Amino acid sequence: MDSSVFVFVEDLRGEGVERVLDRIGGYGVTGVTVGAVHHACRDVTPHGLSRLTVRHDAAHFTPPPELFAGLRLKPPAGHAGALDGLAEACARRGLKLHGWTVFLRNATLGVRHPDVTVRDCFGDRGSPTDLCPAHPDVRDYAVALARSVARLGVESVVAEALHFNPQQAERSFVPLGPMDTYLFGLCFCDYCMRRATDLGVNAEAAREECAGIVGRVLDGEPPAQGEVTRAALTAYAGPEVVAYARARSETVTTLVSEVASAVAAEGARLVFIDSTGAVKGYTDGLPTPGLAAHDAWQLGVDLVALGDLVPAFGVLAYARDAARVADDVGAYLRSVGKDREVRAVLRPGHPDSDSADRLVAKARGAKAAGAAAVDFYAYGLAPHPVLDRIPAALAEAQ
Repeated sequence: MDSSVFVFVEDLRGEGVERVLDRIGGYGVTGVTVGAVHHACRDVTPHGLSRLTVRHDAAHFTPPPELFAGLRLKPPAGHAGALDGLAEACARRGLKLHGWTVFLRNATLGVRHPDVTVRDCFGDRGSPTDLCPAHPDVRDYAVALARSVARLGVESVVAEALHFNPQQAERSFVPLGPMDTYLFGLCFCDYCMRRATDLGVNAEAAREECAGIVGRVLDGEPPAQGEVTRAALTAYAGPEVVAYARARSETVTTLVSEVASAVAAEGARLVFIDSTGAVKGYTDGLPTPGLAAHDAWQLGVDLVALGDLVPAFGVLAYARDAARVADDVGAYLRSVGKDREVRAVLRPGHPDSDSADRLVAKARGAKAAGAAAVDFYAYGLAPHPVLDRIPAALAEAQ
């Protein structure tokens, strides 16, 4: 069974490429998925040079100048040369190299160019981290970035955040429910509204409805209860808002199609990861009831349409329960098609796996549900004894 371990550039710089690859190779995996382009964050890193690692929005290589010539958006520079020799070092060990790329989550670019970020129903651009996939400059940037990573000698470009992102305020003392939060997070920038209008949607009516609903909750009315479903959303916000939400899928599908074609032209392939699994279970490994494949539409992800365009998909199976992992993998396969590769991304430790047996059960469940690969997230975030659970999980998945 194919497999890999996600690894950060800071891991390679701190522990050394040879040492990290030797350890990862010892787990029995067939590949390494390296964070070629990542977003800013602060991580507890139990065996890093620093026990608290600060990461920045950055591409950790020198992008080919010709790919970004004339483009307004260019990736912020990271640790230049951090990936030099990595492809050759992987090849010597018989490890495949995959290029993990965070596309539209970049506060550095959003602060520099606020017009390319999402705009909510009130006209505010309060999410500088979230670049809008409908903006032409963002789309050009995504294609050029994908080509750049593909040229690093990787077998695949693993795409994260190549879609709309959910609204995530750092603080809110207003009890917004899931549906109100969803409406608050819809983008109503000029490009999104124009695309929706071209598809026959009354975009202005949808914006006004969202502003009215969310505004009343912000003024003190009780929030809507229950999970976000199309039926519940229709009853709560009306058919025009649901039609507007559907129109977002065309934006994402066409962008992913362009990126997939660009990657293929460079001799690699695209592995598409939508963030729904993380939205549902990242914090505690207890995802909300709806399966990730069924709720991906909320981020503008049409898995059925993408199944005709993308060769491989990663499922963020962030769950404690092995049956839930199997259900998520199975639902993805039914959506994208049985001939597509589906890779289950598992966390070997906290908060999903409290023992080797639990990780083994989830790997077994993923395989039984049809996963063609199991990947493990992430080398620098888990203690070495936790990473040592990986061989047993792989043995079960073979």
